[in-house]
Amino acid sequence: MDEQYAQQTVIVVGGGIGGLAAALALVRQGFQVLVLEQAPEIGEIGAGIQLGPNAFHAFDALGIGDKARSRSVFTDYMVMHDAVDGAQIGKILTGENFRKRFGNPYAVIHRADVHLSLLEGAQETGRVEFKTDTRIQRVEQDENGVSVYDQHGNLYRGVALIGADGVKSVVRDTYVKDPAKVTGHVVYRAVVEKEDFPEALRWNAASLWAGPNCHLVHYPLRGGEQYNVVVTFHSREQEEWGVTEGSKEEVESYFQGICPMARQLIELPKSWKRWATADRDPVAQWSFGRVTLLGDAAHPTTQYMAQGACMALEDAVTLGEALRVNHNDWDKALDLYQQSRIARTGRIVLSSREMGRLYHAKGVERLIRNELWKGRSQERFYDAIEWLYGWNVENCLKE
Repeated sequence: MDEQYAQQTVIVVGGGIGGLAAALALVRQGFQVLVLEQAPEIGEIGAGIQLGPNAFHAFDALGIGDKARSRSVFTDYMVMHDAVDGAQIGKILTGENFRKRFGNPYAVIHRADVHLSLLEGAQETGRVEFKTDTRIQRVEQDENGVSVYDQHGNLYRGVALIGADGVKSVVRDTYVKDPAKVTGHVVYRAVVEKEDFPEALRWNAASLWAGPNCHLVHYPLRGGEQYNVVVTFHSREQEEWGVTEGSKEEVESYFQGICPMARQLIELPKSWKRWATADRDPVAQWSFGRVTLLGDAAHPTTQYMAQGACMALEDAVTLGEALRVNHNDWDKALDLYQQSRIARTGRIVLSSREMGRLYHAKGVERLIRNELWKGRSQERFYDAIEWLYGWNVENCLKE
């Protein structure tokens, strides 16, 4: 490979949301980008995800805000109910006052539509090259840059490498070598057509039903023509981290004793995807020379804070800003990027674990949870989430 080309090119491992966001951020700093993706094609699996105002700040910084907004459903509120008796536990309005407070809306969207918006943005730059069916096996560094070898022995050279290769990151395993923490929590996800979704539950909201050792989530997608349905439970089995086809019979066996309105959600999907979840403990270092981690490779988390994709988007913007203020000095930029992200993303990982406990409370803990937010004003709710949704490109770098 031509060394001059390599000095202008950054290698991004992984063509998911984090990898494409990183590619866009790097192009905006003047680099060519080579994206190496192990799948046969660039695409995204999954169902719906939630987008806080921080995600829209990131989309705008990456130049794809209009694309993402055109594919989003903007909610009126977020709400939590008790799945046993149906009582409302808490409600956060996400209308005009929310937008004024945080500078952007709250929305729900199909994961594939986020990916498509990023992919279109990357393709339109003309400076992002994709190589699919490429699984990296070895990473080496020298004074001039990074060398990557794939499963066929092919060599790729770049000035730096961004490991955005997800929860089972090869790049992370090369440098960090830490074990995954399998939670024992299983997540089933499905998308249901509007005509098959109960009219009484067609709320323009991100809705959660909290039950003992389980919870259910639903919200609209694609202009309300579809609905995302997610159910989570504590498995009786010894789980291994991964994705498989789901079974309605298994889901039904875990949701006894919840109210009829919530229970009807598990009768809806014609097919399910089953995720056995895991995360990793936060680490104090994820940049190593000219190599750094981003998204789930850097800070894999459970889904309870609904921030996995949002954090990957934030990472990408912060990386770009760190390069900008350091005039593309990689050593300084990667150090600043890491300093700016580790505490925030670590807080997400640990908060998500605690939120999972809160959602799945039983016995007296359930009663305490149901009292937590009684009488709380909207401004107090907003104050409590300022740390999360107040992020933007202007404040993303650690002083």
